[in-house]
Amino acid sequence: MPAVKRAVRVAGASGGFADRQRAIHDLAKYSQVDVIIGDWMSECTMSIHGTRKRANDETSQELFDPSFMGSLGPALPYLQQNNVKVAVNAGASSPGGLAKAVKDEITKLGLSLKVAWVEGDDVTEQMHDMLKKGEKFKSIDTGKDIDEWGHDPICAQCYLGGLGIAEALRSGADIVICGRVSDAAPAVGAAAWWHGWGRDDLDALAGSLIAGHLIECSTYATGGYYSGFKDLFDGCEDLGYPIAAIEASGDTVFSKEERGTGGAMTVGTLTSQLVYEIQGSRYYSCDVAANLDDIKFEQVGKNQVRMTGVTGTAPPPTTKVGITAHGGYQAEFHYLFVGLDIQKKAEWTERQIRHAMKDHIHKFSKVKFHLVGSAAENPETQDSATVDFRIFVQTKDPSILGLGSWASLGGAESFNRWCMQNFLQSAPGASIVPDSRQASGKPINEYWVSIFPQDAIQHKVFLEWNGESIDIPPPVNTEPYTKSLKSYETSNPVDLKSFGPTERGPLGWVVMGRSGDKASDANVGLFVRHDDEWDWIRSLLSTDKIIELLGKEYLGHGIERFEMPRIKTVHFLVRDHLDRGFNSTSSLDALGKNLCEYLRSKHIDIPKKFLDRGKI
Repeated sequence: MPAVKRAVRVAGASGGFADRQRAIHDLAKYSQVDVIIGDWMSECTMSIHGTRKRANDETSQELFDPSFMGSLGPALPYLQQNNVKVAVNAGASSPGGLAKAVKDEITKLGLSLKVAWVEGDDVTEQMHDMLKKGEKFKSIDTGKDIDEWGHDPICAQCYLGGLGIAEALRSGADIVICGRVSDAAPAVGAAAWWHGWGRDDLDALAGSLIAGHLIECSTYATGGYYSGFKDLFDGCEDLGYPIAAIEASGDTVFSKEERGTGGAMTVGTLTSQLVYEIQGSRYYSCDVAANLDDIKFEQVGKNQVRMTGVTGTAPPPTTKVGITAHGGYQAEFHYLFVGLDIQKKAEWTERQIRHAMKDHIHKFSKVKFHLVGSAAENPETQDSATVDFRIFVQTKDPSILGLGSWASLGGAESFNRWCMQNFLQSAPGASIVPDSRQASGKPINEYWVSIFPQDAIQHKVFLEWNGESIDIPPPVNTEPYTKSLKSYETSNPVDLKSFGPTERGPLGWVVMGRSGDKASDANVGLFVRHDDEWDWIRSLLSTDKIIELLGKEYLGHGIERFEMPRIKTVHFLVRDHLDRGFNSTSSLDALGKNLCEYLRSKHIDIPKKFLDRGKI
């Protein structure tokens, strides 16, 4: 730790395994940061690595992120030269295995960097013991008990906090490899190490938790997925990565990597990332619960935003756990319709396919027919008049998908055959997508999200250079986790007529926003740019209004609403909206990322005085 406790500069280098691999190298070499963090895991990758581990598949590249060394390797000399630390979750189901690979590369390069790793997130054995004793592992999405799931659990992975990372850094580690820690945990660990925080420094920990949330998805904070993206085309090919200067109080100044990069760090880009993947006014972790009611962003310079107003309360005695099971198999078949009478063409084709499947349709656990897109009126091109008709199925019986036989090519009774055989009696202009591989089926995982007691977790830090291990005890002072946070309509709504004349048009002409997923729940935050628009948006966007805008997309499972007035934001949590979540969903919007843009495209009455400022 430094003698003078200036703010610790933490850079977010990865929001997932698909992120650009230049990040750690460039941040370590050019950006004068203290710690680089990154997220390489998701619910999908957790399931993949976890099931392979439980199948006794010890191929190391399949148990930790196989792309990580390509990101870290080129950076190693600059990490040592500039005294930059790294903390990441790329270890997946074998953090020790990845730590060894990192150490081997360090040795090969003749460097002296020290490596540690964090374990304890794999709680499969504890889960099975608890199931035998009657634990119900109630779903935090649906409220159902796990014995209603209909699947046999294979593995369980819980979300660890950041204090193990802090302990590894205090012990001298330069690189800390984790399995499933929470996305923001590396930032919490970095700040707790730097500033010497303990478990009772709740406000400071909460500030670092939200700072970590804001930078853990890398360039989401600097223009990625931003509603105002049209203003950021200059340099959009290479958006700069975010940097959080976390102060001893937890307040933070955010900036961005500048050298040759595009994007921006603004109140808007940061608000967009904040409202992504939150579930209410409280943001939980193993280390602290952060309260978001009074969060504030202030533009303090070009590409500099200051965050204040985050407070903390004691963490829950539990943490989130993801339980994986084999869910069976899924497949899809696609027709393309063009031009007129699209709805009738879809109805014609659906009736034919259902007739072909009639003796076998009960073998499917999911059958979904739906149109994707719509045909333009008086189209300029054939493509603009073309609509995808998607037939989606899931089953535990692989034989009806033709897996492992010539039936997958449509030569015998199978899903592919039942769809394809109607081609010659199709609606006018119908065609089928020539690539039939999706119709032959693939195995899927089901994912069950619940809570797990922290005192049943064996949270440990391992120091590679001396063989020592350090136990990380659970928190003592806790407050129970609650899924149902305060939900309310706005106080003292303003008469919408008081805003003057209106023009009919898309909500997104004046309202920005972002949406995301937490298992099968979807969340969406909608915000405005100007102070005088706040009374309008909070008065307009009631729960009933969101249900109206969702239209046929609303499944009736409930919506929770709260406000963040200091950043002019109304947030909604749409319960159980995504059909079980990414691993097995039938939705095209598997991660909930498209929900906000759907809502922003819906037409409403907009005050003309807002439109006079220019449309987003």
